[in-house]
Parts: sequence; C-alpha cells; structure tokens
Amino acid sequence: MLSYVDTVIFMSALLLLTGVLTTKFSVRFGMPALVLFIALGMILSRFVYYDNAEITQLVGTFSLIVILFQGGMQTDFKEIRPILGPALSLATVGVLLTSIIIGLCATYILDISLEQGLLIGAIVGSTDAAAVFSVLGGLNLKRRIASTLEAESGSNDPMAVFLTVSLIEWIQTPDTSVASMILSFFMQMGLGLVVGILIGFLAVLIINRINFDSSGLYPVMALGFAVLTYGAAVLVQGSGLLAVYVMALVLGNKELTYRRTILAFNQGFAWMMQIAMFVLLGLLVFPNELVSVAWQGLLLSLLLMLVARPISVLVSLMFTRFVFREKVLIAWAGLRGAVPIVLATYPLIAGVEGGQLFFNVVFFVVLTSAIIQGTTISPLAIRLGLVEKDRPQGPTLLELIALGKANSEINHIQVQENMPLVGQEIQNLNLPEDILFTAIIRGDKIITPRGSTMIEKGDTIYVISPKTKREQMKRLLGLKEVASEIP
Repeated sequence: MLSYVDTVIFMSALLLLTGVLTTKFSVRFGMPALVLFIALGMILSRFVYYDNAEITQLVGTFSLIVILFQGGMQTDFKEIRPILGPALSLATVGVLLTSIIIGLCATYILDISLEQGLLIGAIVGSTDAAAVFSVLGGLNLKRRIASTLEAESGSNDPMAVFLTVSLIEWIQTPDTSVASMILSFFMQMGLGLVVGILIGFLAVLIINRINFDSSGLYPVMALGFAVLTYGAAVLVQGSGLLAVYVMALVLGNKELTYRRTILAFNQGFAWMMQIAMFVLLGLLVFPNELVSVAWQGLLLSLLLMLVARPISVLVSLMFTRFVFREKVLIAWAGLRGAVPIVLATYPLIAGVEGGQLFFNVVFFVVLTSAIIQGTTISPLAIRLGLVEKDRPQGPTLLELIALGKANSEINHIQVQENMPLVGQEIQNLNLPEDILFTAIIRGDKIITPRGSTMIEKGDTIYVISPKTKREQMKRLLGLKEVASEIP
C-alpha cells in the first residue's frame, strides 16, 4: 500500500511524463502547449480536490521567473533594439487600452461594478511569454515581427501586475489617489530596470570568473541570480518580473562561460515549471463552474481578440513603420496564457468580492484565446505573406567552454558565407601557436584539422585558445563584429 508521499511522487511522475508527451500534439496542431497542460489538470480535478490559490500563485510566480529568464537569455538585443519603441508601446499603452476596453465590457456583461470590471480587464491585459515563445518557436515569421512579439510578451507582464495590484488596492481602499498610483508605476518600473541591469552585470562578472569543478553548477548559479533579481527588486518595491527580464537580456547578450549548458538546463527546467504551473491552474478550476460563465467568457474572449487587442495595437503602433497586414498579425498573435490566470489568483487571495467569478471568467477567456488564436496564427501569417523561407543568420555562433581552472577555453564557431575565413586554408590564417583548431564538423563527418584543410561554409569549428587571447582569436578569424554569442 503506497503512503501519501509515495502516491504524490508517483502521480507527479505520471503528470510530468504525460505533460512532456502532450507537447508532440501541441506542435502537430499548432496549439500552445499550455492548453493541453491545463486540460490535463482539469481532467484530474474530477479525481483530485485542490483549491489552494496560495500554492498555485507561488508556483506560478516562480514559473514566470524561469520562463522570462529563459526568454530574455535567448533574445538578441541587436535584433530587438530597432523595435524597442513599438514593443514598449505595446507593453504599456497597449496593455492599458486593452484593460480599459475589456474592463468596460466586463462591467456590463457580468453586471459588476466599474472597479471590478477594470480589474478583470487588467488581469487579461497582457500577452503571455510562454504561449508566444511556444507558438513562434516553430514559425519562421519575419524577424521584425517575431522580435516585436517576443519583446512585448517579455516586457508587458509588469504593467499587468501593476494594474491588477493597484486596482485591488483601489477596491479595498477607495480613497487611494490616482496620482499616487501613477507615481508608484514609474517607481516600480524604474527600480526594476536598475536592479535588473546591476544584477545582470554582476552575474556576468561572477559566472565568467568563478571556476567550478562541475559545469552543472553554472546553470544553477545563473538561475539563482534570476530568482535573486526578482527578490531584490520586490524588496526595494520595484517590478520583479521586469527586473528578471532585463537581467536575462544583459546575461544573454554578453560573452558567457558555459552559455549552451545554461540555456539547455533552463530550457528543460522552464518546460518542467510550465507543466507544473498549468496542471495546477487546471486543478484549481472546476469544469462545472466554467459552464455557468460560458457565454460571458466567450463574449469577452471574442471582444478581446476582435476589438480590444486590435484597437490597442493600432493605437500603439500608430507612428511606426509597420504596415497594416503586419499590424493585423501582431494583433492576432496577442496570446493570453499563464500570466492572466496567475493574476486571477490575486483577487482570490486578497478576498475581493467575486474573486472566484473573476478567476472562472479569466480562465475561460485565456483558454478560448489560446485555442482559437494559437491554432490560427500560422495559417494567417502564411496568408498574409509574413513568413520567411530562409531566415538570415547572424555572423557566427560562438560558445565559450571554460576548461576547469585552466586558462584556456574552447570556442565553438559556426562558419557562414560572409566570414573571411571561408575558402582559406588553415595554414594561411596566420594563427599563433597557442590558438589551435581541434576539430571540424562538416555535415555528418568529423575532420581532423591540418594545415592544408580548407574552411568551408557550414563548417563547425572547435578552436582552443587562451582566455586572454579571446579578442585576438576573434579578430584573426574575422569575428570582430560579434558582440555576443547567439545560441
């Protein structure tokens, strides 16, 4: 007979394996994986009673930290810099407009007070990084559009969190002034930005200089810095989620020891946290309660997709170079996911009147949005002609692997046609004796480098060199323009 602990462990294993396997269906149907994870939780809710909003919020917040950290680490700042203005406009003005429009609609549809309606609007105001990254990962969108959506989804959560917390405070303390809320917003965003930058540079410095005996400790340290960033920002009353995303941007755009190891670990851990979070969110809702708000939820979802989001996108991108069809796709790609559902637990925990109703309505809105928009983004992008056949690559792929406590490192370089060493024999590259080619991977073959070996486009080269000659190695191989490694 299994004990309670053994039963929980056994069930967790089944949930984890089932969650991983469902991602195959997610990719096949073009549907965000969160839908299947939530559905799994809803099915289990028929057999397992779970109603702990506090634990769900804790797991959800930690999951968002990991997801934003992973997303920021994979974002090349050079790619998002040209679209930083539009993305920030979507993340602030767009979220605010969406919240107001849906808030007004919810007030009449649900027959609740204006403050409660605006609270629902704020909760569903932001797009979801996990859902957007999941869908865009298999879709070769034009780089400018993809970068805008990724930057927006990674940076608009703080705005939604601020609006949600402020409106809960306003409901519970009606004499709260609007001026103090506006001041609080700028203070939170500013402090979050500063904390993210400072801890980001500190993390780069420490990770690159410390020498662990085990390479597996580097991703643990990086994740520790991400959690520290959130905690430090919240401690000084800044935006924790913004701080994490900014910190990850700094970390991901600097030369970093064991980059590939850190990314691989975080990718797997982020998936595990997504599975845990969405299953818990599915357990927290009871399907029979969703039926009672079905038509209200569906109407709000349609208004969100067809009215609120398009208006907010058109206004936010009014003075940008995006053409109409690009704005149409950006509007349709505003997927809702974990963040709104996690935020929906805030009124529950705060004891706001109608908290359970808000949660059920938001849950229904997110579920229908993810299913309808998630499965149609790809066909719409193709129909609008916004999918690239071959996405242009950056100048190189470079990964630094420190050799324990030694003073050398292995550089992993992907050769591309615009690099000057293409068509050159190794002996003609005039490399110093302590900068050596150790292996070349060409197709499915491993080639032993010799002086007469010619470098070809598409080769993967492994070069060992002293850490002190990293910049010299990059200059000799024509990598001067590489400011950071793009994994």
